[in-house]
Amino acid sequence: MEKEPFILAVDLGTSALKTALISISGKVVGWEVQEIPLYVLPDGGAEQDPQEWWDAFMTTSKRLIQKELVPLENIIAVCCSTQGECTVAVDDEGNALTKVISWLDMRGAKHLPKIISGLIKVVGYNAFKLPRWISLTGGVPTHTGTDPAAHMLFVRYEYPEIYQKTYKFLTALDYMNLRLTGEFVATSDSILTSWVTDNRDSEHITYNDGLLNACGISPDKFPNLVQCTSVIGDLKKEVASALGLKEGIKVVAGAIDVSAAAIGSGAVNDFDAHIYIGTSNWIAAHVPYKKTDLSTFLASVPCAIPGKYLMIALQTTAGGNLNYLRDKILYHQDELSQQEQAPDVFQIFDRIAAKVPPGSNGLIYMPWIYGERAPVDDRNARAALFNISLENTREDIIRAFMEGVAFNTRWLMAPVEKFMGRKQTQINFAGGGAKSDVWSQILADVMNLNIRQVRNPIQANARGAAFIAAVGLGHLAFKDIPQKIEYKATYTPNPENRALYDKLFAEFTQFYHQNKGSYKNLNS
Repeated sequence: MEKEPFILAVDLGTSALKTALISISGKVVGWEVQEIPLYVLPDGGAEQDPQEWWDAFMTTSKRLIQKELVPLENIIAVCCSTQGECTVAVDDEGNALTKVISWLDMRGAKHLPKIISGLIKVVGYNAFKLPRWISLTGGVPTHTGTDPAAHMLFVRYEYPEIYQKTYKFLTALDYMNLRLTGEFVATSDSILTSWVTDNRDSEHITYNDGLLNACGISPDKFPNLVQCTSVIGDLKKEVASALGLKEGIKVVAGAIDVSAAAIGSGAVNDFDAHIYIGTSNWIAAHVPYKKTDLSTFLASVPCAIPGKYLMIALQTTAGGNLNYLRDKILYHQDELSQQEQAPDVFQIFDRIAAKVPPGSNGLIYMPWIYGERAPVDDRNARAALFNISLENTREDIIRAFMEGVAFNTRWLMAPVEKFMGRKQTQINFAGGGAKSDVWSQILADVMNLNIRQVRNPIQANARGAAFIAAVGLGHLAFKDIPQKIEYKATYTPNPENRALYDKLFAEFTQFYHQNKGSYKNLNS
């Protein structure tokens, strides 16, 4: 039985919700997981059910609390980390009027010209609006239509009756905080990709009247803004009672997944970077300045630490490719395989990939299975398995999937290093993908970097949420966090693989440039 204060930390991802009990010093004593379905629609849509989010939170929290791992009086707060760039419309009583429009959903793209077009364009944007977006927010609505700026337009123009009933548009983090406290609020990072805030002073993020008036959405449909470390209020009495918790437990605002993982990975100091591989993947690092590079779609934007910005290089699908391989290819339920149940295959994937030589016997996998964001912003790009021969096996394919994600991540490194003005020699690795020793070594070899594997890496987001709560409640300072992170191993590049991976990487990037026209013809 632990004596120090604990946080009930929530990590709401795309594929599952995880709830953990984490001490203010970062010790995880308990952990529960429940999968959440993603509903992919034939028209570019991707949705989730907000009630399934909440049910997963209640179920995992009850299971965790009933284990009696710590005294109930030691649980002092609830704090969430969630997937970003989702949108759900709610009425004034907090009832969801829509399904969650996922960060993978592209249906709003066709409505973006209503707010981004003009007679004179630069990279597809109104030449007069573009500088204002960049100077104030640090970014612009993505052409892919996958951020809330497009989601809200989709609701307005496709479902006008729902738009009229909408009291607030909320992200995943905002919605969870609403259900926990009854308060309609957004954090400086959850609101970011609505592209309506003035982010020039990261300690004082505010709405900008000009951006609000130009976004196509009524300004009163946006929630109030708070910092990630803000105490929103007390946990609702009925929620506390249902979970068996005492009254008066605080709810700290928390952060979206990228911001929380940056904290939970230990990469808190300026220019210390981390790689995260979950359903999607990214490279991120805290920096002391706001900056945008439109040529590679990189920007430093508001984050969980007041006074700092987070450089984010986000790619659409990483570990999701392995989920696809498992669910749609190897264990897809059809006439060929109606009875066979998929085992927990990811450890098996590791064992298989370890036996395949570097380079996957000539196979190259392009992991753009649902479009791409950076270093190219291309909603039409799709996955490909290139250079298959009769000699290749599914063992080669499994390793090629892992190598393909590593090639894509390497593709980001050059613009990341240019953005930060310095070379990276070591990078922290977190997320579900970092559980894989094989993948860690592949990343080290492909990227020619030391990869520092965070211990219990799948807990990085929840650990980040717990640290944010600890800071918000005055138990910790952000500068203390790097010393509280443990690492399982450090992987160094194998020089024997340098020439091979350099050659395959060159082919990987060339493949995209040679085929982007075909992608547009097939998928636009």
